[in-house]
Amino acid sequence: MKKYLKSFWNWLKDLTTLDESAAKLYGEAKSRVKEVKSEFKDVKKAAKNVVNQSKDVVDAVKGKKKRGRKPNYKTKTNNSKKRRKWN
Repeated sequence: MKKYLKSFWNWLKDLTTLDESAAKLYGEAKSRVKEVKSEFKDVKKAAKNVVNQSKDVVDAVKGKKKRGRKPNYKTKTNNSKKRRKWN
């Protein structure tokens, strides 16, 4: 009897692809979770940038000068006015 039940169970198990489907779905879910985590990191970085930009807008409304890199005050030389000596 035990032999027949075991063979019936194995036959029934071979008919179903539940295990295979579950393994496939698990792999798909795992890859999707990985992609979602990566996108959340990007969104977090973008949100920080938005917060910093909004602080600049608030400061501009208050009348403060623009933050960021200082302007380059180096003067450019104009060498086109130099006379050339013709030999």
